[in-house]
Amino acid sequence: MKEFFLKSIRIGFSIWSENDICDALELWGNPEVTKFITAEGTMSKEQVQQRLRNEIENYNNYNIQYWPIYLIETNENLGCCGLRPYDHENNILEMGIHLKEKYWGKGIAKEACFAVMEYAFRNLNANALFTGHNPKNSASAQLLKKLGFVYTHDEYYPPTKLYHPSYLMKKQNYMDVH
Repeated sequence: MKEFFLKSIRIGFSIWSENDICDALELWGNPEVTKFITAEGTMSKEQVQQRLRNEIENYNNYNIQYWPIYLIETNENLGCCGLRPYDHENNILEMGIHLKEKYWGKGIAKEACFAVMEYAFRNLNANALFTGHNPKNSASAQLLKKLGFVYTHDEYYPPTKLYHPSYLMKKQNYMDVH
């Protein structure tokens, strides 16, 4: 049984460890998931292992990561959703989500992101959240609009070698609605 430090109605948030390599490979080893994450569209086993190490390092250094998320009812891994450092000086964190394809279109992304937004603003006292998406990923664009993020600019994202539409959610705007 996984331990969850954060829960929503259906989703439990855990913390990546080296023991989670199978979940990491199932997620980032799937070209349907990574087609919008990397320029190549795929990640090798070594790249997935490095990604897992990066998430663990982010947690060790900053107490945040793109946390692994699980269906509370079955303990099944859904993917990951969370935070990483973005603009330390202004206390702005970056939010992101990667879901296994069988969970697309079921409201999981919206539910997970709302839980992370709540956690970032209420527990971590972030001033704002930044996020972006691959310009070819229209589902992410729709999700960010539903979440209330405001488009600010296009930003170059080295892993995809593309300019990603980028958005911001200021703490005050979030608190006014929630």
